[in-house]
Amino acid sequence: MEPDKVIKSIDGKMGFTPEIMNMMGEMNPELFEHYKKCDDHIQEDGALPAKVKVLMSLAVMAAQRCEPCCESQMRSALNHGATKEEIMETMNVVFITSGAPGVASCKRALQLLQGEEGQGGHGCMAGRRK
Repeated sequence: MEPDKVIKSIDGKMGFTPEIMNMMGEMNPELFEHYKKCDDHIQEDGALPAKVKVLMSLAVMAAQRCEPCCESQMRSALNHGATKEEIMETMNVVFITSGAPGVASCKRALQLLQGEEGQGGHGCMAGRRK
């Protein structure tokens, strides 16, 4: 699949295009075929609703302490209809499994929940296709 089509598909499912996808589309188009296979399983309903899988991804990214990834997953969770209560319950799981450092890695992501935009400047923020 062509990178532009994959990026458009990601944008349609997540409601935004992570900046890193635009960069990788230009630098390594072959990556997209692999990404698309993984993305399809997370961003679409299956045995688990996509929203649940995205919240699980948020928890995993918090455990990995990847702040930009947490922000990207939060945007996706919100675009999949996750409620504040569902997100806060996910934060409880993050705290239980990863402690305060895991929750701290969600600071910018939680600002999105409060209606504040993150600071930007990193690879997973929403980007616009040129």
